[in-house]
Amino acid sequence: MTGPHSPIPPLPEPTGHGPTIWIMAGEASGDVLGARLMAALRTARPDIRFAGIGGEHMRAQGLHSLFPLRDLAVMGLLEVLPRLRHLSRRLNQAVQDITARRPDLVVTIDSPGFALRLLRRIAPLSIPRLHYVAPQVWAWREHRVREFPGLWERMLCLLPFEPDFFARHGIEARFVGHPVLQSGADQGSGTDFRRRYGIADSAPVLVLMPGSRRSEAPRLLPVFGRMLLILQQRMPGIVPVVPVSPVIGDIVRRGVANWPVQPLVITDVQDKHDAFAAASAALTKSGTSTLELAIADVPMAVTYRVNPLTAAMARRLIRVPYVAMVNLLSGHRLVPELLQERCTPELLADTVERLLKDENCRSLQRAGFSHIRAALRGPGQDPATAAAHEVMDLLAAHSAAVRPASAEP
Repeated sequence: MTGPHSPIPPLPEPTGHGPTIWIMAGEASGDVLGARLMAALRTARPDIRFAGIGGEHMRAQGLHSLFPLRDLAVMGLLEVLPRLRHLSRRLNQAVQDITARRPDLVVTIDSPGFALRLLRRIAPLSIPRLHYVAPQVWAWREHRVREFPGLWERMLCLLPFEPDFFARHGIEARFVGHPVLQSGADQGSGTDFRRRYGIADSAPVLVLMPGSRRSEAPRLLPVFGRMLLILQQRMPGIVPVVPVSPVIGDIVRRGVANWPVQPLVITDVQDKHDAFAAASAALTKSGTSTLELAIADVPMAVTYRVNPLTAAMARRLIRVPYVAMVNLLSGHRLVPELLQERCTPELLADTVERLLKDENCRSLQRAGFSHIRAALRGPGQDPATAAAHEVMDLLAAHSAAVRPASAEP
């Protein structure tokens, strides 16, 4: 079993004739989640085989991806529209591959727009299905929960309040803990980071996280750049650091080329965790990055910007008081949220400046982060091992159900 903060080791191709799991991730965070699950499954069953869709981390575990993960990494109601035909072709390709392979189990990870359609399409094949990362219908479009019965045989949750929510709708969901606890986000070395990049001990380091999707970063980077122009005048020694997925590294480098303060753009995971340890504060898009920063104890502000029409439609559907996951888990506005029309260079600069200068503000956030870390722990095991146990349990249950039928003359 990998340790809670160790890298995911590459594994050799299995020998023998173990079960085949068709596993799919549709974005960078799901790729990491899938890779950790694959590693834990190989520990439980060394001869297990994998097929499906994933990125670099899942490929390191031996997956030969059906097509590039980046083909699915798109977010936003209007942002998806121009790519519908392409996504439909990829969906057909995935269904055809599953139909031809007839795996023992299908695991879909997050990406509900694609994953749930895939699960519905393969229902006639009678292959057991497990969906990992519950769709966030508790946040918006709650009525969609009526569509879920029959889509999977088991669903795994990352957040502690989700099983109760789904139980109210007659759907079983199992909490396995949040994988951010295994990310190593809290194991960085700020001293190493400053030495590596020649940053003075007294220089404030500001982490900027514009998102891992191609549709996210281009919307936030121009605002971040103009914010830095304001901050540079108030705090001349500030050092901005932009950790991003290698998938969009080139996009981000082009996006920051004209910034008044040239940031460090880093794509290495250990580099990112070292930057967290060196950081005085962070400005991040909403999503899992807020949990990474909370695990690393980095005070933060959260921002987001999408197409205005997408935002208008989302406002009519959202049913939760906060967007930032850390605020939802804490039950109050632990960190500032600057969304859509409040995502302006001036407001961002004011908020970040306060975080950098106000020790009391940072201390209050850190006190809240300790409660969040406790809430994210699952049922005793590390999250990947707990999830792998659920996968193996479903495989065993399905094998037991079909064995009598296969034994009949």
